[in-house]
Amino acid sequence: MAVSQLNGVKVWQRRDRAKQLKIWFGYFIAVTIFMVCWKYMSDRTIWIFVWDAPTQAIDIATRMVPPKWGYINSLWGVIWDTINIATLGTVIAIFLAVPTAFCAARNTTPSVRFVRPIALFIIVSSRSINSLIWALILVAILGPGVVAGIIAIGLRSIGFCAKLLYEAIEEIEPTQVEAITATGAGRLQVLAYGIVPQILPAFAGISVFRWDINIRESTILGYVGAGGIGLHLSASIDNLVWTQVSIILMVIIVTVIVSEWVSAKVRHSII
Repeated sequence: MAVSQLNGVKVWQRRDRAKQLKIWFGYFIAVTIFMVCWKYMSDRTIWIFVWDAPTQAIDIATRMVPPKWGYINSLWGVIWDTINIATLGTVIAIFLAVPTAFCAARNTTPSVRFVRPIALFIIVSSRSINSLIWALILVAILGPGVVAGIIAIGLRSIGFCAKLLYEAIEEIEPTQVEAITATGAGRLQVLAYGIVPQILPAFAGISVFRWDINIRESTILGYVGAGGIGLHLSASIDNLVWTQVSIILMVIIVTVIVSEWVSAKVRHSII
């Protein structure tokens, strides 16, 4: 609080003049940046398409009705591939994320100076690259198919799982570790009886949560040739078969809802 004098009487103010000017200057900079970005976007936007978008959306929605129900028989195999891509990709990520997390946590890393930066680099690299980009690269290397999708989901998930897990490791109760160490237990025994029991609920929750996310991400990998239901969705849109698109979207929504329900039930039973 700033104090000013008015006719010899102290008047309490919320901020002094210098602080108020800094705040208004900050607002001015923020508005200026927003206007510059808006101008940049506006100059590169074809507004006639934007104004016509509601009409086009209504037209496409009309073409989607009624859904082509018979096409659903062609989707059972690809939706199973989609679930397998998410599941196997999550399993691969977990196997690689666990040692990465232990190397990244300050209280378990073999070397804070050398090993921990490498582990953190792996985590950041994995989280920085979207699964579609991983899939594009892997399709170019391995060719189209579910194998590229599985590895893409796994590489994308390593950083997510390892980051949350290493944070859980750093937040463990140290007294339990100290008690086991005081008994003369070795490093592996301390890990097995002092650290793992404390992070096991977090580990299970992270794994199930990531699997739920991967179900959603794997539905679009087919767009770049990495298998799954996304391949049929891309083909249907390219051929303007909107009655097939509607049934594909319904199957995707139902699959995501079921995976969300399973994930919530498992997390609730674990945590």
